[in-house]
Amino acid sequence: MVTAAGRRARAWCEEWNRRHPWDHNAHHHRWIERHLPDRIGTALDVGCGTGDLARRLALRAGHVTGLDVDPAGIDTARRLSARERDVDFRCGDLLTADLPGGYDVVTALTVLHHVPFEPALRRLRQLLAPGGTLLVVGVYREETASDHLLSAVAVPANLVVGTVKTRRRGSAQRPVAMSAPTAPAGTTLREIRDVARRQAPGAVVRRHLFWRYSLRHVTPPDAVP
Repeated sequence: MVTAAGRRARAWCEEWNRRHPWDHNAHHHRWIERHLPDRIGTALDVGCGTGDLARRLALRAGHVTGLDVDPAGIDTARRLSARERDVDFRCGDLLTADLPGGYDVVTALTVLHHVPFEPALRRLRQLLAPGGTLLVVGVYREETASDHLLSAVAVPANLVVGTVKTRRRGSAQRPVAMSAPTAPAGTTLREIRDVARRQAPGAVVRRHLFWRYSLRHVTPPDAVP
């Protein structure tokens, strides 16, 4: 009963959000920025889309690379970042892209549900420099009563935030950053935590409002990639 009701509420909310669009990913930029280290030489933003987060990271890092499989998104990111000297964008897949590694920070914002989760998390950790920071925000598949309860709370909150943001923009036009392809979440929060224990020991996984979770992991200073 709870599951069916939750699904109906989620479907209604998604339809409402299509009519009053606001960027849920941008809502979590501040969480990422709060957990950035003080000094960042190089950073990698996986699933960069049109480059919003990469450009924000460039304010703190020496150089930022954005990676995405969507050529149209990469083209837009390059166009919007034409004046940025410390950001570059590459079109490629996380699991196969030829990346140098050794990044001080790696971010992945609502992208890991598009790829096999365990190999992706393993790859993200391998790309970190010793002492590097991995920051992930993703979506999870609802499984438990607490998942469904938080989902129910998120529905009215989503309406309020969407209404406020749409009015501030003065338009219900879909933000450019929301042009990326979407996919449903396939991994539960329990499964995410299980994989994190294997691939990123010590990672902190938290559930958030608006159907998101966060994962934060800092590699030991003497870690071997």
